[in-house]
Formats: sequence, structure tokens, C-alpha cells
Amino acid sequence: MNTYFFKSAIIVFAGFCFGLVGCNLFSSNNKPAKVEAGDVVNVNASYFLTEDGSVTVTTVPCELSDGIRAECYKIVTKSVPSDHAMGPWCPSNISDSAEAGGIWLENGEVYDVDGAFIKNMASFYNDSKWLMYDDNGDVYITATEEDCLNAANPNVGEEYENFCVECLPSYVTNLTQSWLIPITPVIQDSPTLFARGPGRRGNRAPSTRGLALNGIEFSAPAPTNNILRAYTLAPFDDAGGHINVHQGYHYHVATGFSTKVEQEDGHAALIGYALDGFGIYELEDANKELPADLDDLRGHTDETRGYHYHVDAAGSNNFINGLKGAYAI
Repeated sequence: MNTYFFKSAIIVFAGFCFGLVGCNLFSSNNKPAKVEAGDVVNVNASYFLTEDGSVTVTTVPCELSDGIRAECYKIVTKSVPSDHAMGPWCPSNISDSAEAGGIWLENGEVYDVDGAFIKNMASFYNDSKWLMYDDNGDVYITATEEDCLNAANPNVGEEYENFCVECLPSYVTNLTQSWLIPITPVIQDSPTLFARGPGRRGNRAPSTRGLALNGIEFSAPAPTNNILRAYTLAPFDDAGGHINVHQGYHYHVATGFSTKVEQEDGHAALIGYALDGFGIYELEDANKELPADLDDLRGHTDETRGYHYHVDAAGSNNFINGLKGAYAI
């Protein structure tokens, strides 16, 4: 994996703090909504990176998936990170080192997409049809925004077979997206499970899992099988992200590049919030130990953070498995 040296941002409280101020929640008959004491910690809006204007946070009324009317943070993002560089994704030549390319996920493992990986794809996938470079060793890479759109189409044409798909930040410079996250999480009677597989929807579940503190989307699993079936490759950069012209830059796994809030007790760092308002934390704590007693959603409760999630391992093509709380609709 490329060795970029980005310092994780540790947010210092300054000015006024949004995060631990309670909000008024009402059910449809204007009675206070029920939340379980001790299990809920409010979203802390001051953790989001808003200084450069790439992310804005405001408070708006909203309706949640269980019918409760609530207050939400409306988070508007330009869909490009302000805390780390994007790319590279595709190496130019089969002689290139790992610094020239990104990563790929296969069977729970993270692989560097270097020149050797491209050169050995026929052997790696046991399929002689893979040949993603010319006689000079130069890799076939999508070169335009039109190529990016066409190669990312589910019905990608044969003309893009054996291309490395690389969509550039310049294609999404005018893109903004808005997200609603309840300020105070509301635990549902039954959790919302995500469909186990990219492109599928389970139990009315939204596709997006949550937002990183830099405003970048924690997306559903990448459709890696569909990508490979078309004899294309769409690598992620070392931060676990790549670009879709409709989504902008988005993550499919957490690799430790984005802003985090370190925990004083050595617990794994906070890296974002799920769409239900519960915190999403890194997988390992300060001692490189894994969390215990995670439920099927990848969450558990402690006295400091209340209920919260831990991301899946980087090779998993996954963040969390569902939402314990109601989400904005």
C-alpha cells in the first residue's frame, strides 16, 4: 500500500459545540419520543471538517423512518476530501511500483494495484482473457469523462474490456450532495439490515452507510464481481475511495486516511457517523486490539460512547451491516 503520511486530525473544541446539546424529539402525536437512557450520545457536529467550506452543517426539522419527527443535521458536502489527497488509482505501466496505483479487494484481502498486479491478472484470476496492457507494458486506462461514464455503466461495452477505470477529481468539481442525520439517535424496535451484496436493498435500507468526518460518503459495497465480469478494473486509492461522476469521491472501506477523533481511553478512534446518528469507529483500538461482543450490525455499547459501530476489516468491502437507529427519510 502506498506510504502517504497524512496526520489524522484530532479535533479540538473551539467556539460553540453542537454535539452534546439535546434536541427535541416528538412522535406523531407530539409526545416525547422514547429513547433508551445510556444508549444514546448525540452527534457532535463540531467534529465535521467545515473550516474550508467543503462541508457545511445546519439544523433542520426532519422525519425519521419510524415516523418520528425530529431535528437533523443537514450536511452538505462537495464530495471531495479536504484532509487527504485522492488517487492514484491505475498504474501507467507494468513496471510501476505500488506508489503509482491504488488497491483492490479480493476474498477479504487488500492488494496493491501496482504494475505487477496488472501484469499477473490472467494468473491471479485464472483467466487468459485478462490482458490490460500493450506490447510496451503500458496499461490501458480510461482517459476522458465520457470513458469514465461508459466504463462504469452496468452494461459496459466490449470496447472497454481490459481497461483500468480511472475517474478523475476534475469530473466532479461542481458536484454537491446533502445528507440528513438525526442529532439524537432513536433506537428502532427492529434494526434495519443492509442487503448483503452491492446494488441490493434490504428492508428499505438506504444504500449509504454513513458519512466520514470530512463529509465523504461511506458507501455500499463496491460491485467488484460486476466490474471483473466486464473485464475491467476500478481500483480504490489507498484511502479506500474512488470517483463516480454521480456520487463524487466516496469510500468503500476504511484504511485510516480520513480525519479521526482519538479517544482518551484508548478506544478506537471516531471516523464518522452512520445515517442513524450513531458513531462509526475504527476497527482497532490504540493497542491494535479488536472490539469484543459486536452484534450483527457491527455495534456494541459502552459507558462513554453509548451504542456505536466499528467498521469491518479493510479487505471486506464493507463498513457496517445495518442501522440500529431510525434514519431520515
